[in-house]
Amino acid sequence: MLVLLIVLLVLWLILTVVGFAIKGLIWLAIIGLILFLGTAAIGVIRRRAVRR
Repeated sequence: MLVLLIVLLVLWLILTVVGFAIKGLIWLAIIGLILFLGTAAIGVIRRRAVRR
């Protein structure tokens, strides 16, 4: 499960960088950033749940 989260985070980060690099794809950067933050939040929540 942790590997899947890391892969998703890297994928969203790549989308964000590509979106910021190409001015016409700024929407891609915004979507990538939102997905990155969402995936990171889900990962943190699940890790805290597993510790308990």
